[in-house]
Amino acid sequence: MKEVITIRDKQFELFIEQEIIEQGIKRIAGRINSDLKGKDPIFLAVLNGAFMFAGELMKEVSIPSEITFVRLASYHGTSTTNRVQEVLGLNESIEGRSVVIVEDIVDSGNTMVALKKELEKYHPREVKVATLLFKPAALRQKLPIDYVALEIPNDFIVGYGLDYDGYGRNLKDIYKVK
Repeated sequence: MKEVITIRDKQFELFIEQEIIEQGIKRIAGRINSDLKGKDPIFLAVLNGAFMFAGELMKEVSIPSEITFVRLASYHGTSTTNRVQEVLGLNESIEGRSVVIVEDIVDSGNTMVALKKELEKYHPREVKVATLLFKPAALRQKLPIDYVALEIPNDFIVGYGLDYDGYGRNLKDIYKVK
């Protein structure tokens, strides 16, 4: 029997344990270390959801690099609004730099397409996407995703930085709606 938790008005069951998550993160960090060696990348973590992923990823990145944070919103409850709202902007110069967007989850792709378009205005050398979770069945945009820790089905999930109406981000494992 899988562990079941309640967050607000919904029940969630254990889906991905922390050890599996961390294995995926270590795997993509190894690729990043190889691909971006000598490129002085800047990691752009998308808050709030990517904070745990960004922290774990940066522990595994061994190349010289910087990290900064931007806050975007495109979700309300369990559904996407298909609207990207930038709340907190980019303060560092990314001109001529390799940028790695660090995202908690890519589903429709709308957020990443909008963010990449916004970043192109600042003339980076390249923009890559690293995501903890990817839902291929939900993708609606043409979007190359460079680093995917884990592919998942199109379920609503919570934990490891992802939330349901602001709750559940602190869970060390990932749960799916029951």
